[in-house]
Amino acid sequence: MNTASSTLEKPVRVSGAIVRQSFPVLEMTCAACAVSVESMLNNTPGVAKAVVNYATQSVAVEYNPKAITPAGMQQAVQSIGYDLVVDVEDPQQVQQEAQQRHYEAVKQRTIWAGILSIPVVIIGMFFMDMPFGNYIMMALSAPVVFWLGRSYFINAWKQARHGKANMDTLVALSTGIAFLFSAFNTLNPDFWHRRGLHPHVYFEAAAVVIAFISLGKLLEERAKSNTSSALKKLMGLQPKTVRVIEDEAEREVPIAAVKVGQLIVVRPGEKIPVDGTVTAGSSYVDESMISGEPVPVEKKAGETVFAGTINQKGSFRFRADKVGGETILAQIIRMVQEAQGSKAPVQKLVDKIAGIFVPVVIGIALLTFAAWIIFGGENAFTHALLTSVTVLVIACPCALGLATPTAIMVGVGKGADNNILIKDAESLELGYKVNAVILDKTGTITEGKPTVTELAWQVSDTEANSLSAVLYALEAQSEHPLAEAVVERLKQSRVKGVTLDSFESLTGQGVRGRWESSEYAVGNARLVAKRGILIGPTVKQLATRWQDEAKTVVYFIDDTRILAVLAIADPVKQTSREAIHTLRKRGIAVYMMTGDNQQTAQAVAKAVGVSDYRAEALPADKAQFVKELQAQGKVVAMIGDGINDSQALAQADVSIAMGRGSDIAMDVAKMTLITSDLNSVPKALQLSKKTVQAIRQNLFWAFIYNLIGIPIAAGLLYPVNGFLLNPMIAGAAMALSSVSVVSNSLRLRSAKL
Repeated sequence: MNTASSTLEKPVRVSGAIVRQSFPVLEMTCAACAVSVESMLNNTPGVAKAVVNYATQSVAVEYNPKAITPAGMQQAVQSIGYDLVVDVEDPQQVQQEAQQRHYEAVKQRTIWAGILSIPVVIIGMFFMDMPFGNYIMMALSAPVVFWLGRSYFINAWKQARHGKANMDTLVALSTGIAFLFSAFNTLNPDFWHRRGLHPHVYFEAAAVVIAFISLGKLLEERAKSNTSSALKKLMGLQPKTVRVIEDEAEREVPIAAVKVGQLIVVRPGEKIPVDGTVTAGSSYVDESMISGEPVPVEKKAGETVFAGTINQKGSFRFRADKVGGETILAQIIRMVQEAQGSKAPVQKLVDKIAGIFVPVVIGIALLTFAAWIIFGGENAFTHALLTSVTVLVIACPCALGLATPTAIMVGVGKGADNNILIKDAESLELGYKVNAVILDKTGTITEGKPTVTELAWQVSDTEANSLSAVLYALEAQSEHPLAEAVVERLKQSRVKGVTLDSFESLTGQGVRGRWESSEYAVGNARLVAKRGILIGPTVKQLATRWQDEAKTVVYFIDDTRILAVLAIADPVKQTSREAIHTLRKRGIAVYMMTGDNQQTAQAVAKAVGVSDYRAEALPADKAQFVKELQAQGKVVAMIGDGINDSQALAQADVSIAMGRGSDIAMDVAKMTLITSDLNSVPKALQLSKKTVQAIRQNLFWAFIYNLIGIPIAAGLLYPVNGFLLNPMIAGAAMALSSVSVVSNSLRLRSAKL
């Protein structure tokens, strides 16, 4: 995979000889189409499993490459009127171009169907007795039905050859029968006159049904393109070309041609094309796309840069470390794509319903026809034909098929906009049920790296200013993990080190060095005691308080006195307490688990308002605690960032990884937060609630149209008030159902989390 958005997904081995690969699908027009493609592939020898997502217009196939090739799968799909995009350099581009052509074709068909249908409706409604009116309507509606609507008949025939049926079958049957019946009545009216009946025609119904369905398709295609706008924004973060250095000369090449190890130049204001390490120059880089943090980060030699981030004013060279599908940006795009293509559990049920829906509707239409023929009395045949055609038109399953995937797509996009990457639709459906949250401490509740939280000088300000340089020099040479925290603190004060005359590391105590004939040391209380220096009451009080707060106390001394005392800790993130308060306010139990000691765990738990915590927990202990809560009937969310959290993340019902954590944690988790802000957790759970609400509303609208529409279309009200639903109105209702479902899903984009 050269880039996440521009090359065909490579096969990934699943097990043994079986590999998994995704392909764009062309020509699908409804949920039943997706079921047909899925069914055809699943019944093709060599294919182990195929899952079609109608919303993303793609299919994920697990197959044996020795038994079948992508070209063979393409032929199978083509035999029922669809197509797979295989063996091309840029399948997504091919799919986008095909979808754009399809959209333009639907747009043209809709416009012409509307132009030709309007006079048919006017004549049929208001001037039905005008001379040659029926012939004019037949002439105008014929191209609408058989030319502008020809795709419905072609696809219905291809489906029928394989014993399948979809929405095209319904449209072709209803409009074809209505037109042919009307044409017969126009050309041979005496057949009915001899039987004392008026030869009704339904040219306007046949034409307007095509026009309305085309309009519905047009609005649907437009709406579907809007649902993936977040993904398109992510793809747009990567530049198309890049400047590489070869033989000290710059050369511009396509992004797909970049190789690991090549040197790349980035100028002010440019997007960084791939992940890499800075080799020369420096600048500030806007990494808000990756981290969610608004402040640009300084990048100099040795620092890592990421694809899609934006260089500010400086210029630098960097070595490409990860290209194409290996970059952080490509992984984010792939994660969003997979999530938008994944199916929520409710969608699997909807797919089954869609698969049997069309045959059931055809059965209802035939039953309606038979019932009218038997019990219809006068005009029985006309009413039988009208009602069965109307049933076929109003029962289109488009809305049913769009109900879940459109909401999932918009929900995933909304999550991406809020720094929440969702890998699996199931987590979106489960999140709102979570009533227990387990938080890892280090890197989740806390910042995840030691920081000097307190620095108390015990000398005058003037002396402190000069001695800061000595402290800096000692800690800069120290190999202790906490020394870096002291160096970072002094850097912030723009302190520069001095050149020490000597330096020595003291195992288990600290470090010491000589400068200008005096000896200085930095270390723990043992170092102070060994040098015979007394710790005064003020310093002792400070040290005791900091130790109670689970902070590490460090002393800076000379030969006779304590010069400064420092407190080092992994600080709690500013937003952690607020996020935990929000979760508890919603009735969610919050637990903290850490491998750290009891004292530190207690101090952090107290600071953020968590009353139930576990210290010195091993990875297996965390997973076991998840199981214990699940055994109590709780729906558990685990939030962590390290390899030690991966077992618990895999066990939890909903798993959320912090984006700055380990790759393994992010691979296991169903959701990833690409920000250090823990407030994204309640947002993720709220997003789940909003998405599930949208799915339920969509399913309600999809089913209510059919539950109410089909009986009325069949003529249920006719014995009561003589009302029969016109097929033209049925077509409008069917189109409206699809539009209402997609529009309702799009409301998620403006939802407040």
